[in-house]
Amino acid sequence: MMNWKMLHYLSFLYFALPDSLYPQLPYRLCDVPGNFAENSTLQFNINTSFLALSSNASNHNFFNTSIGNGSDTVYSMFLCYSYTTPETCNQCIESAKSDVQGDDCSYKKEAIVWEEDCQLRYSTQMFLGSLNSSGNFALNNKKNNSNPELFRSTVNQTLNNLTNLAAFNRSTMYATGTAPFVGGDTIYALVQCTLDLSHHDCQKCLEIATAEILESFYFSRGARLLSRSCYLRYELYAFYNGETLGTNHNSKSGLSKKWTITVVAAAVTLVLAALGFTAYYLAHCYRRGNSNTELAQGSYPDDDMSLLERKFPGINNQQLPHIDIKTIIEATDNFSDLNKLGEGGFGPVFKGKLPDGKEVAVKRLLTSSEQGSEEFINEVELILKLQHKNLVTLLGFCIYEDERLLMYEYMPNGSLDAFFSDESKLAQLDWSQRLNIINGIARGMLYLHVDSRLRIIHRDLKLSNVLLDADMTPKISDFGMARIFAGNDGRSNTSMIVGTFGYMAPEFAMEGLYSIKSDVFSFGVVLLEIITAEKNSAFHLTQTAPSLVVYAWNMWNEGRGLELMDPLLKNCCCGDEFLRFMQIGLLCVQEDPFDRPNMASVGFMLEGESYALSQPKRPAFCVGRFTDHYESFYTDRTENGLTVSAVIPR
Repeated sequence: MMNWKMLHYLSFLYFALPDSLYPQLPYRLCDVPGNFAENSTLQFNINTSFLALSSNASNHNFFNTSIGNGSDTVYSMFLCYSYTTPETCNQCIESAKSDVQGDDCSYKKEAIVWEEDCQLRYSTQMFLGSLNSSGNFALNNKKNNSNPELFRSTVNQTLNNLTNLAAFNRSTMYATGTAPFVGGDTIYALVQCTLDLSHHDCQKCLEIATAEILESFYFSRGARLLSRSCYLRYELYAFYNGETLGTNHNSKSGLSKKWTITVVAAAVTLVLAALGFTAYYLAHCYRRGNSNTELAQGSYPDDDMSLLERKFPGINNQQLPHIDIKTIIEATDNFSDLNKLGEGGFGPVFKGKLPDGKEVAVKRLLTSSEQGSEEFINEVELILKLQHKNLVTLLGFCIYEDERLLMYEYMPNGSLDAFFSDESKLAQLDWSQRLNIINGIARGMLYLHVDSRLRIIHRDLKLSNVLLDADMTPKISDFGMARIFAGNDGRSNTSMIVGTFGYMAPEFAMEGLYSIKSDVFSFGVVLLEIITAEKNSAFHLTQTAPSLVVYAWNMWNEGRGLELMDPLLKNCCCGDEFLRFMQIGLLCVQEDPFDRPNMASVGFMLEGESYALSQPKRPAFCVGRFTDHYESFYTDRTENGLTVSAVIPR
């Protein structure tokens, strides 16, 4: 792989080359050893991952996914620079798909391509969430700037300020800015990170990129640094506003000034920008924290329900259980860290106590999350319509300024996931208790699918979304991603797919097809996790098989199913009963949704030993595999109600 010293030398060589030899985009990097065979499973998974990227390029600036299992797993992502339009992003990704598999990258197990407005990357090695600054590549504007050392200093300060802004802007990790330069010129700069990075890694990536670009191209009027994890660019024209090099933004316009005065102005501007960001950040923290103390002391206006209804049109029922902000702040001791129960996908959850002594759990939704707003409206609406022993009860909600809060009944035993992450807690769950939990989850899902006034697809059933009360009764929670479907045909009234990989049915995750059978798949995964004490999502870290689902099916076929029994169950579970429940789980995770039972049938299987079980067919070995029934899914939806939509993994 090209090291930075070699790149530093080549950058000066490029500067001296004629126009026809100057490096142009797209730029590909694929010098990792190892090729894959044509028509192999790996090639199929790469092509499938590209379909997933394409389907999301019109809706997102950043998207990542993983397809397949074991050594055939493909991790992929794209990043469109945030100034691009959805159309431009989509066109760029289509070009990148072709360019990333050009002649020099054919059949490579890892490759990345940078286009003018985006980058696309795939690999058989897990890279999502990891900073990688190796192989960075720089391009420069071949024209010299008027004062290289001053230019380097001004650009460095500008990029450092933008780095701080981008790193702590979790929703976009993107920032642009300008700085005045001598002779009436203006420096325009842009920085952006891939959204899978932490804010610390984003900051580190951009700091490395800044140091590298200024080491080689401080004398150039503009340059860009291409990195796997971040991107930066600066020019003397507003490239991120659609302007090109020919636009006359460098004209002095008769406004010549002494460069010393301009430098002072630039420095003052940058200092003010830094102070402004610091003030904004501190004010935001104060508003989210200390201002609540004032509210708790009573300095708050009355909530206005008519205002809430105008702000959230989906909330229009006069019987909504609305709770005032003061009650919530006093109950949680101003959202004290001592009362924090955990951090969910859309925000933290706090334990609270109401004036009458009742214990509650309060979810504080993140204000920056669009999905959080949708989740909020979903949960408030659904709570009025769903009442069941095995569903968590939402006691009320609160909207105050930009706060969105949900109050639930408190579950003293926490989530089921916590038991399977702690050996001492897991030892408390004998076979009888595990059966009660499995049956309770099944009854809750059956209520959602069949017995409730509105038929519901939960879409995110997993261990962490099953809570346990004081009596260890399981209660399904988190209806933020649930969807209502009308009538008896099982069709949903939404076109957006969300969920958690490891629990998502293959047709749901990749082709955007979902029905009640998608929930059945998730239930099957949960059942297998409960009886084996193995987590599907982390199974590949400790076993040779790519997932618990695949491993369980292999062991079943080889007649070795009992080897998967949790050792803690050896003295309280008979082998035949374990194998029966394992068989039920495998029936639920079959690859073709038509082969999976519905929840009513699952209930009969769980409660009746006389219920004859069929032999399970194989589960999905790779996400996105088509079956013979898929054509009918697209042409006749009246029976299964599957909907085609975009995939937004959580």
